[in-house]
Amino acid sequence: MAEVLRPEKLDISNDTSSLGSPELLHVLAVDDSIVDRKFIERLLRVSSCKVTLVDSATRALQYLGLDGDNSSVGFEDLKINLIMTDYSMPGMTGYELLKKIKESSAFREIPVVIMSSENILPRIDRCLEEGAEDFLLKPVKLADVKRLRDSLMKAEERTFKNIMHKRELEANDVYSQLKRAKI
Repeated sequence: MAEVLRPEKLDISNDTSSLGSPELLHVLAVDDSIVDRKFIERLLRVSSCKVTLVDSATRALQYLGLDGDNSSVGFEDLKINLIMTDYSMPGMTGYELLKKIKESSAFREIPVVIMSSENILPRIDRCLEEGAEDFLLKPVKLADVKRLRDSLMKAEERTFKNIMHKRELEANDVYSQLKRAKI
């Protein structure tokens, strides 16, 4: 029986200069190998990421509430910033998980990174064409994780700036309308 490992809270100091904000990036890591799960967990935690580990694509779908039973394991309020999944897993591959995530209206914008120990170019191309953010060869290196984290942080910062700019434009529009109406 597959097991869902609950996320552990990290003890974080007040110094968040490496992240730019007090919130951690939350990564859902999916791998059927306990050794690989522990290894990727260590790399992600060293890179100041919050990590949730699951041991199968099916468990990942349950965690996200995409298993059709609406039986998410109770983490609905947690925001996932990145999903990292092994390609070769029994039952459902990482590629199949990627497709299901990208078909979901709720999660299609979350970047998915596929990991594999096999450097098979058609497989890599297929994953990237289906919408994978990246394809990493195992063993994943700390530099890979840091690059992904930095890329995600920049993307989140751009999104935040765009939202703030849109709100500023809307506020200016409301102000202009009120001014014309002389209210």
